[in-house]
Amino acid sequence: MSKIVTITSGKGGVGKSTTTANIATSLAMLGKKVVAVDFDIGLRNLDMILGLENRVVYDVVDVMEGNCNLHQAIIKDKRVEKLHFLAASQTKDKTILDKEKVKKVLEELKNDFDYILIDSPAGIESGFEHSIFLADIAIIVATPDISSVRDADRVIGIIDAKSQKAVEGEEVEKYIVINRLKIEMVEKGNMLSVKDVLDVLSLPLLGVVPDEEEIVTSTNIGEPIVYNNKSVAGETFKRISKRLEGEKIPILDLDTKKGFLSALKRLFKWVF
Repeated sequence: MSKIVTITSGKGGVGKSTTTANIATSLAMLGKKVVAVDFDIGLRNLDMILGLENRVVYDVVDVMEGNCNLHQAIIKDKRVEKLHFLAASQTKDKTILDKEKVKKVLEELKNDFDYILIDSPAGIESGFEHSIFLADIAIIVATPDISSVRDADRVIGIIDAKSQKAVEGEEVEKYIVINRLKIEMVEKGNMLSVKDVLDVLSLPLLGVVPDEEEIVTSTNIGEPIVYNNKSVAGETFKRISKRLEGEKIPILDLDTKKGFLSALKRLFKWVF
């Protein structure tokens, strides 16, 4: 059964698109047929993170406006056979999104894909409500700082009130991904801990992604970090995807320097 997974955040700049690209890639590497859909109209960057920016001819707005059909707009990934991409428009305004047109596109995608991953506008931006309306699962990405967590809490409330499942008296499955954790700052008390974030948001934790320089490099060269087998962040995204598939695997303990080093040793025994 096809699943619509909306990846969102309370504010921009927390790594939402990077999270979308890496979960989409790792699900496809697990053999699932996946399409990553960029709904962040006017702020398109998912194509660059996936390394597909030169392949974009048509975008999701072209589909909605009848300038092309859906199959013309979908781009196949260069590296993973089962990964596909549908770009956002770079020139239109977010207000171009229409609930009925969004619904039509997503219903058509459900016929062809196991997972539809939506890179949503942040919760404070126009277009967000259309991106979460049909979600089966919502992944809220937050960095461990007070403003990000506060905005994420607000987004959770909007999902619970305005999704189609909410209208029907049901509930969207919701999870938290904590991104850009810096162990040294947590230990000095300059950054919220994982427990602090979960105490505020009260949702199941899907994964904790450490702040790694390699993520910036991977974004710049258009290769998601899950291709890097030496990256703890890459391993974290792979584990997130496996949890979405129902596997019961532990979350890497990255909340302390001891836990981080332990995680490194388990992943790369040959290095130590």
